[in-house]
Parts: sequence; structure tokens; C-alpha cells
Amino acid sequence: MKIAVIGAGIGGLSTAVGLQRAGAEVTVFERAPEVRAGGSGLSIFANGLAALESLGLREAFDAVTDSSVEGFAAGQRRADGHWIAQVPDDSVGALRIVDRADLHRILLDALAPGTVRTGTEATATGTDGTLTIRARSADDSSTMESKAERFDLIIGADGLHSRVRTVVDGEPVAPRYSGYSAWRGITSVPVDLSGEAGESVGHGRRFGIAPLADGRVYWFAVANMPQNAVFADEKATIEQMFTGWHSPIAELIAATPAEEVRRTAISDLSRRLRHYHSGRVVLLGDAAHAMTPNLGQGGGQALEDAATLTVLLTSLIGKSPGSGTSRPGRTEEQDSAEGEGPRTGVNPDHNAGPGASVPPDLAAALGRYDSLRRPRTQSIAQKSRLMGQVFQLESPMLARLRNAAFSTIPPRIIAAQAASVQKWSPPTA
Repeated sequence: MKIAVIGAGIGGLSTAVGLQRAGAEVTVFERAPEVRAGGSGLSIFANGLAALESLGLREAFDAVTDSSVEGFAAGQRRADGHWIAQVPDDSVGALRIVDRADLHRILLDALAPGTVRTGTEATATGTDGTLTIRARSADDSSTMESKAERFDLIIGADGLHSRVRTVVDGEPVAPRYSGYSAWRGITSVPVDLSGEAGESVGHGRRFGIAPLADGRVYWFAVANMPQNAVFADEKATIEQMFTGWHSPIAELIAATPAEEVRRTAISDLSRRLRHYHSGRVVLLGDAAHAMTPNLGQGGGQALEDAATLTVLLTSLIGKSPGSGTSRPGRTEEQDSAEGEGPRTGVNPDHNAGPGASVPPDLAAALGRYDSLRRPRTQSIAQKSRLMGQVFQLESPMLARLRNAAFSTIPPRIIAAQAASVQKWSPPTA
């Protein structure tokens, strides 16, 4: 099976690893000139760890993370450090905090050389498996060469601003700004957290703390603001916003180089997608279900997508399921020039419906993927947005009511809510 993955983020790369190891011919197309993770961390809960295990990546992942974070006190604190609500120790389950750069390195190292093609723009204009691929000429960096190539399956993993999403859903689905943005950073040196992590909440502001395996700390600062806000000095702005907040918040900001502090407008999708696949095109990760990070599940859900798709497609790999692709390594134009044309069963209509020109076994696998992933991811995205709205309350009176309400929630309810998100296992083939 010849598969194209558009986008070299966590979802795209992990899917490529799983499918390549299963025997598929996989190419990852990335528009950027290089694959960069950005300077931030990522929380991977039990569900994400189960996905990594399914993909055969758990051992490498464990080598750059450790379980000590599971022993940290976590939950929500006030700006003065007083705990509002603590997450019960037995509700978190397995948890690891990873430097995104380490995770990207693990994923890239697991792929065969040449799998990822950077500086290459791949565009799907229909659902029949055809990509238009534009890349820099080898002898002239100012020239973009264009060709068409067919695949058995195209996987859209091109993020929040996905172009593939429009092909699948039929009409554009715009990102929706949450009303707040987040700065993220990793300290350059270890910082003692005294066994406490989690989030601290104020009035329209939040600060999160998560320890990495080597003692450095991943942190994030969230504040309500216009989407197009501009600050002359990002680090100085954070220092000012969180002046007077409990220790070690000031120390964490001070221990992070200014050039490593990055701000992102937090957005999700303006509406739910009607389906995650159409024809020979399927979506995963933020392209399918971009969500706010309030439940720490963006990366975990992308990994679940990757593991699920790998399990469901493994039995089909090698069958060459009436694919309608050109022969490996050849373009549509080369086949047409020799009189071969598309293989039997290919519908030339690029706007064909979800089942057009797709072999029954592949259509069934993609349909099952949709039924497994869409309800779960869309529910988590909705919960995450709601949590953000609650914790970003700007009114001092409403913030006090929120804190009082959270302090009365029984631990068993907190544990049940955590388990509902984190309990997951890959499907059986």
C-alpha cells in the first residue's frame, strides 16, 4: 500500500512510523524546510502511552522520560499557592512529560531515511488519491517543480490550518480563537519544584508547571487577550503579568532564555466535522479535531489516531487493494504517457463521495476509524474548551465562586473525570 502523509507533526510522524513498520510504502510531505518541534513540553497520559506501546515506540519514549512526575502533587492552586483542588494520586495513572524535541527525534529516528520530504508542498484537490506535489528544483532553489502522483491513501495531518480538511469535509472549517493565548518555555537549568506541579489560576490568567526527566521544567503561562496582541518583549510581559504569584513561578521564567519563550494563540475548530474521511483521504490530529490544551490531550489524541489507523490498516497493507495509484515511484503523467491510465475502479471525479473508487476493505477500515475516533475526540475537544472558559474567568467574583466550587468536588468525581479521558486501548484488528 502506497501512503502519503501530509504534515510532519506528532500525529503525522507517529502514523508514518506505525504504517511503515507494518510494511506500507510511506512518504511524509512537510512544507517547512525542516522538521522543528518548538521549545515546549508535552504531557502524555496513560492513553497516549498505550498508543505509543501499540506503535512500538514505548521503549524509546521511556528512555527520555521518567515516572517521577506521577508522585508530584497536582491540581489547581490560587496565585498565592494555596491549593484549590488536588487530583487524587490514583486518578492520574501513568503520566510522562516529554520535551517535544525529544519526541520528534524519536519519531524521525524510527523512520527509514528519505521518508520525510521537507520543503515540499503536497496538495489534494479531490478524494481519489491524487496529490499535486511541488518542491524546489535540485539545481535551482528558486524554481518549484510540480508533478501529480497517486496514492492508495492520503493522510491529512496538516494541523489546525489544514488544507486537506476542506477536501474531506466539503467546505472550509475555520479555526476559532479561544480568547486567550499561551506562552510556553523550558528552563535551561533544573529547578526544584518541591514535589508540586499542576496549574495555578487567577483572574483571566493561569500558570502551569510540569517537570522533565532531567530536572528542567516545562511551563506555560496563559492570559486573556486579543488574538492579534503584540508585545515588545514577550518574556518581560510574562514577568510583569505574574509578579507576586507563588514560588517558583518567577524562578521558572527567569531560568528560561528570552529567545526560547514563544506565544501561541489558542484555537480549536469552529464546528465539528461531519466525518474524518472521504474517498481515499483521511484526517487525524489537529486537522481532524484541533482542541484547546486544557486537558493536556492534543498530543495524546493524535497518538491514539495514529495507533488506531495503523491497527485498522495493517491487514490491508500488501494487498494492493485495487488502489488506483500509479506504479511505485511513477507519476500519473508517466502512466498516461504509456497508455496505462488510471487503474480499474478509479473515479476521475475529484469531488467524489466518501466511498467512490475505494475498495470495500479500505472503505470499511476508514469507516471504522471514523466511528472510533470522531465521537471520542470531539467530546474531549468540547470538554477542553469548557475547562478553558472556566479557568480563564476574568471577573474576580466569578473566579472566587469557581475556586469555591472546585474545592467542594469529591475526589472520586475528579478521579472519574480523569479516567473517562485517560482510559483507552487500541482496537483489535
